[in-house]
Amino acid sequence: MTSNLCRLLLFACLPLIARAAEPNVPARPNIILLLSDDQDWNGLSVRMHPDMPNSKSDFYRTPNLEKFAAQAMRFSSGYAPAPVCSPTRISLQTGRNPAALRWTKAAPAEEGYRLIEAENRKSIRADETTVAEVLRRAGYATAHYGKWHLGGGGPAQHGYDESDGDTGNRDADRFVDPNPVDIFGMTERAAAFMEKRSKAGKPFFLQMSYHALHVPENALKTTREFYDKQPPGKMHRDPARAAITTDLDTGVGRLLDHIDRLGLTERTYVVYMGDNGGGGRGDARPLRSGKGGVWEGGIRVPFIVRGPGIKPNSWCHQPVVGYDLFPTFCRLAGVKEKLPVELEGGDISHLFSGATAPVKRPREVLVFHFPHYQGDTPHSAIRYGDYKLLEFYETGERMLFNLKTDLAERNDIAKTNPEITADLGNRLKSYLVAVGAAMPKPNPDYKPGDEPVRRKGDKGAKKEGRRQ
Repeated sequence: MTSNLCRLLLFACLPLIARAAEPNVPARPNIILLLSDDQDWNGLSVRMHPDMPNSKSDFYRTPNLEKFAAQAMRFSSGYAPAPVCSPTRISLQTGRNPAALRWTKAAPAEEGYRLIEAENRKSIRADETTVAEVLRRAGYATAHYGKWHLGGGGPAQHGYDESDGDTGNRDADRFVDPNPVDIFGMTERAAAFMEKRSKAGKPFFLQMSYHALHVPENALKTTREFYDKQPPGKMHRDPARAAITTDLDTGVGRLLDHIDRLGLTERTYVVYMGDNGGGGRGDARPLRSGKGGVWEGGIRVPFIVRGPGIKPNSWCHQPVVGYDLFPTFCRLAGVKEKLPVELEGGDISHLFSGATAPVKRPREVLVFHFPHYQGDTPHSAIRYGDYKLLEFYETGERMLFNLKTDLAERNDIAKTNPEITADLGNRLKSYLVAVGAAMPKPNPDYKPGDEPVRRKGDKGAKKEGRRQ
């Protein structure tokens, strides 16, 4: 064998050698992503920040996720890519910001307002590379169970060996007690997939896209009866939503039990996160606003990772976002092919071992773009370090917050920090222009007297004099 050939072979094997050289990290680990739907950052009975008692629910009970968190690392600044579901889902599949994908809303456009909502597509394209496609080419078996909500022919057309098909929001409605919104059915299918791949000695990537917390009325009757007898919390008080939360926790616990039973725990990474925030309710809530807004309540979500080399009951406070998972999973799997150049996420696997080096992304900033009417008027946000700026397109208003001292985003410091406000505003505009983000436009037929009454939203609620 020539020396040149030896060098080429060594270079090709470097990713696998590097992974294997890290302590307690297998070369080809299994990877599981558990994605909840519409779950508050503080929607579990385990804290999402060690110093904030209200970063856990005062009503919901999730004992299995408490146990899981004690075995894992909690990311106090974990973000969903979007404040609504399908934009987050396409972002997770492609590793790109929803703004760059021009897919920023799930619901139909609202009409009759001062602005016309930005254009928005509804189907993943065949030419978009998914994380499942890359991992499958690297030798992984792949499966997706539950809510797909991306069209495009379903998971089977986008890198998944097994799936439930091209499912959407309403596909779980028919599943009631004893299988509420198919939580337990999904678990059994996932268990069979894991067992089959384990016997074959093949690593796998599994995404569990739970329908819960949708259709809370489908919760187990016994769980609902339990919550009907409990005193309500100050932040959470809906017994139906509490019941479906606990049923989801039970499903997660069963899946984790299957991992243990198959002897896969020591070589499997499990990530738990929400697809968008919920925000909580009442004056005691830690975050402002909720779904449909890029305030912290709409985008900050539970984000917990367990796996080889991760210290139990550990914390990371560095901001991470859902589209970081694409390059992270590829790094963990030792993927050798060149990843898509348009990836916007950064590998966060070094954080799992307690390292504090910043996540390396193509851009330093995190941008959240929602040019639609839903939780608020059309707006965007940019986070850079501890500062976060929101810009509202109806009025051009900019609001600035220091998240280190004001996580609840109650103290607007834009006027007292004009240079920071201008800098972040320019960075936000530059990013949106660079990625070709779709923007709202003036409505030539707008009639102020005929504007629909806003039913939700933070600034909208303020305008109507409702309690925030």
